[in-house]
Amino acid sequence: MINVEKILGGKMKFFISIITTSVLFFSGSLLAGSHAKTIMLSTKGPGAGNPFWASVEAGAKDAAEEFGVNLIILSPPQESDVMAQVAQIEDQIAKGVDGIAIAPTDPNAVAPILDDAMASGVPVVYIDTNGINEGVTFIGTNNINGAALAAQYICDNVPSGSDVAILQGMITQTTGQHRAEGSSKGLKACGMNVVAELPANWDTAQGMSVTEDIITGNPNLKAIFASNDNMGLGAIQALKNADMLDDVVVVGFDANPDAAASVMAGEMSATIAQFSYNMGYMGVENALKLANGESIPDNIDTGTVLVTKENAADFM
Repeated sequence: MINVEKILGGKMKFFISIITTSVLFFSGSLLAGSHAKTIMLSTKGPGAGNPFWASVEAGAKDAAEEFGVNLIILSPPQESDVMAQVAQIEDQIAKGVDGIAIAPTDPNAVAPILDDAMASGVPVVYIDTNGINEGVTFIGTNNINGAALAAQYICDNVPSGSDVAILQGMITQTTGQHRAEGSSKGLKACGMNVVAELPANWDTAQGMSVTEDIITGNPNLKAIFASNDNMGLGAIQALKNADMLDDVVVVGFDANPDAAASVMAGEMSATIAQFSYNMGYMGVENALKLANGESIPDNIDTGTVLVTKENAADFM
């Protein structure tokens, strides 16, 4: 039976494994063999060293075992290496993969190879980041709503009219666009003065350096929304260095274990949990359904929740 608690909620469980090769083959123990379907999980970055992608991979592996799938996990060496992801997909199509669950590094750049996959009879589902190919199901977070939830937390905890800033992700990705949109609209709607909306490209070091620039020009800053936890943790370091952390609310997005620990420690004020485990699990599950000729919904929301000190321990 499917473990409903794992799919629908409960404590986040992160299973982080160090992978010494770029390809991981994982076969379901019950049905693996000549009749098992092969599903490719294509993520934006390797799970080793990244709690978010490690959680996605963990969900995919559990689904593979549950449903007897031969699972191939591939990722480019960096999220910006779009052509590596395209080449990996092309290679797996040639090898006869039965289905693909993909978090596209750049939806426009990967669209042609995904069209080729579907034209050859290989079904595709998006996870984490939506793409532009028509008729492809998206499995992931409603990022506009999640970012609006973060904005509401800031609105509830910072006086109206305060100077606030937004650290954007990769703005070429729909995930980055939607989190920027949801947070900006939410903060402006409650009367905040948004003094900066700048990309830090999901990166901790860039989050730190961009925040340093923002606080130099805006010494009265009262809040930062970081579009992911990595950037948020970088922002916290910049605020610490400037002796401003006690005066600035920082809200992240992902609720990875490091961010949850930061919330518990009273440094990051809050973060938005998105259930990355569910993305991997449901991605494999639904790619398999399509490979078996079944129908699935156009959009599958994996959920979001506000994480504060009251519930941060559930995500560590």
